[in-house]
Amino acid sequence: MNVQPQRLFGSQSMAAPLKRVLMRSAESAMRRAQPAEWHYGPGFDPQRAALQHAIFSGLVEASGARIDWLTEEDDGLADSVFTHDPSLMTDHGAVILSMGKPLRKAEPGLHEAAYERMGIPVLGRIEAPGTVEGGDCVWLDATTLVIGRGVRTNQEGIRQMAELLAPNGIEVLGFDLPLWQGEEACLHLMSVISPLADDLSLVYSPLLPAAFYQLLKARGIRLVEGDAEEFAASNGLSLNVLPTAPREVIAVAGFPKTLAAMEAAGCTVVTFEADALCIACEGGPTCLTRPVLRGHA
Repeated sequence: MNVQPQRLFGSQSMAAPLKRVLMRSAESAMRRAQPAEWHYGPGFDPQRAALQHAIFSGLVEASGARIDWLTEEDDGLADSVFTHDPSLMTDHGAVILSMGKPLRKAEPGLHEAAYERMGIPVLGRIEAPGTVEGGDCVWLDATTLVIGRGVRTNQEGIRQMAELLAPNGIEVLGFDLPLWQGEEACLHLMSVISPLADDLSLVYSPLLPAAFYQLLKARGIRLVEGDAEEFAASNGLSLNVLPTAPREVIAVAGFPKTLAAMEAAGCTVVTFEADALCIACEGGPTCLTRPVLRGHA
């Protein structure tokens, strides 16, 4: 009998069952964060953020995912709690990204060190002047990676990513993002789309790149519209949800219309209070996780 070796990594889906994820404790990352420096809102409170992050981590573990933790050092890298952004996982290894936000330049190094500890190969790196942040990357399917070109991710970064992934049969498509609330604010591609399953996505279509919207429709992906008032009230965080399996979702509490729209589309949604962690700091449940391994449904 042939026994298949256990997979340690691999993720070219946004919603297949989450098996392994890289996270960073808010207690260590955010304890000394100055809101003005990090562009956090008035609702930020490091103690409450740490408590809310611990509750979220429990929900991730309850879904069946294993959490690998980044460093617990008091290094002052407050945004490193948002582990989705400094690296990208593929079935062939990790891609170490290059951050568009200057305060986050050191974070990719934390991820590279973590992958070395975890025994996960590094497929390649995005080098300056290229920038790519994970929040701008969406797997449309296992052979198509869509990247939003905007304040945090530039054309040179997209070019490097396309060159890096092409030998493995992966096509990279870039789409322009609107400026929306300015250069200091964070509008990633995943600010306006959250896949809920391979054929279902939660979107805020007024800010979707038109050509990307047309591509989604052409691929037969059903679009669930997030509520416009809740999107505005949350600075887009009502739309930032984490699928732990197809149509099984973790979301920020307080946005009942968006929750109802997901449930009407057949999703099971669990929520957690995240005003001090997510709403104040411009990063939702997806941002708090770097999927390392997603399995088959």
